[in-house]
Amino acid sequence: MAQAAPAAGRGYDVERLRADFPNLRRRVNGRTLVYLDSANTSHTPDQVVAAMGRHHRRHTSNVGRSVNTLGLEATAAYEEARSRVAAFAGGGPSGEVVFAKNSTEAINLVAHAFGTSGADGFDDPRLRLGPGDEVLVTEMEHHSNLVPWQLLTRRTGATLRWIPLTEDGRLDLSDLDRLLNERTKLVSFVHVSNILGTVNPVEPIVRRAREVGALVMLDASQSVPHMPVDLAALGVDLAAFTGHKMCGPTGIGVLWGRRELLRAMPPFLGGGSMIDAVSMTGATYAPPPARFEAGTPPIVQAVGLGTAADYLSAAGMDAVRDHGRDLTERALAGLSEIPGLRLFGPAGAESRGGLVSFALDGIGHDDAGKVLDAEGVQVRVGRHCATPVCTRYGVPSMIRASFHLYTTAEEIDALVAAVRKVRHVLG
Repeated sequence: MAQAAPAAGRGYDVERLRADFPNLRRRVNGRTLVYLDSANTSHTPDQVVAAMGRHHRRHTSNVGRSVNTLGLEATAAYEEARSRVAAFAGGGPSGEVVFAKNSTEAINLVAHAFGTSGADGFDDPRLRLGPGDEVLVTEMEHHSNLVPWQLLTRRTGATLRWIPLTEDGRLDLSDLDRLLNERTKLVSFVHVSNILGTVNPVEPIVRRAREVGALVMLDASQSVPHMPVDLAALGVDLAAFTGHKMCGPTGIGVLWGRRELLRAMPPFLGGGSMIDAVSMTGATYAPPPARFEAGTPPIVQAVGLGTAADYLSAAGMDAVRDHGRDLTERALAGLSEIPGLRLFGPAGAESRGGLVSFALDGIGHDDAGKVLDAEGVQVRVGRHCATPVCTRYGVPSMIRASFHLYTTAEEIDALVAAVRKVRHVLG
């Protein structure tokens, strides 16, 4: 297991953690790097890089195909990674974890299942979708949890509805019983908003979905890396998260699903490994998770993701969550004192994940981003793949600073100072 800082209750040693991330010691534009773009992509600790390197050097082979030594070693490493990731996210049996390319692919896999139910013997009534049926999302979704459902409902004739936002960046659940009704087949919503930082309540949405017989999918891309998450205990049917936001490599993500539901879903891609038997006239398919992992999977990336899950576990996810809240509280307090700065999302850090988004009156965000970069402060500017949120709050884009377990209080202070300089230089 990867070693990290002491867990909650024994002190949180952020400097000890930072020693595992060599990129954080870089200088940018002659300044000490202040990396505040972890909601986009987190940095990867040496332990993850080393685990992937060891696999490349000693165990390179394909999985599930050979009885030779290297093939068996590669298969064992791949399946062990699946078990470690499942345990980390509270997902229950490892068979409920499907490896995908990223959260986007995982969500599209589910959308495909709804769009093709009835093919090849897969005809579960829960997955049928047509005119008169509805899919429910929210106004704060990342495009990855919006566009697939737009495509699906247009293709099937179903209707897409959404839960609106309040002025303070929360879901407006006052009309939930009307929006989530007997016509709803699926509700898919984000656990932690990537642009507002809002931690959304899962329980009332799941409870209402159960009352009307709808399935529930959770986009956990911004929650699984930053707080304790038990997907099975949350009561959702499906969930997606991705490696490159949880100190793992790019190119791998996870679809978690309840085993009996995954068994009812048709294949997403056809090819090797996802089959049981093949003839010239047809095929039968392997059970999950193999059914959804056609071809050579991201083997080394899976090894890296399993190690990243161990690394975060060793740091202590309660401590990681608390550290993120402390940083967010510090950022909200400092930024709120800057004239002409508008913050978005809930006012209190206890209702947010580790990020803050804001706008500066009269200052273009690209220009602001360039000044921040010149100060060594790396943030993201733009719509953050959440254009409807920007539209809702009447801004063309936002500036977002996002944190992780390796972010320090001093870096938050550097952010506030750099934003003050933006105001001075461009204001």
